[in-house]
Amino acid sequence: MMKTMAQTTIESELASEIAAVAADAGCQLLEIKLAGNTLRVVLDHPQGVTLAHCETVSRQLSALLDVHDFGRERYVLEVTSPGLDRPLYGPADYRRFRGKLARITYDAPAGGRRTIVGRLEDFTDEDGGRLTVIEADGGVRHAIPLAGVVRARLEIEL
Repeated sequence: MMKTMAQTTIESELASEIAAVAADAGCQLLEIKLAGNTLRVVLDHPQGVTLAHCETVSRQLSALLDVHDFGRERYVLEVTSPGLDRPLYGPADYRRFRGKLARITYDAPAGGRRTIVGRLEDFTDEDGGRLTVIEADGGVRHAIPLAGVVRARLEIEL
């Protein structure tokens, strides 16, 4: 699971309980993010997140958050899927979405940041992890160290 701002605000015990609620619904917790008065919980499911998944998790989390006396002020609980242009959270996603079009922002070896759009070709665990992407414009193959990836997300394909 990707470390988010909320994990510094939401104690790890509560984050673990939120993950357990998601797992009980057959989902994986991808992200917990607290922004202003909105607690956003992002779920994943191998066959896609349904409205029923979100409703079930939302009801159970509402009760859990009440028990933990979370949000002494008003807050909004948002339970959602990662969407069609979903962020890629790491090695498991790079493998799962092999062949898909993605936008990758990474620290370039020559300095600075670079963003490319291309097909996810491969991911290997060698040398701390390496993502191979074939650029959509021109077909150039890029081997990107996992540690250099700043942001990665799927592109919507029509």
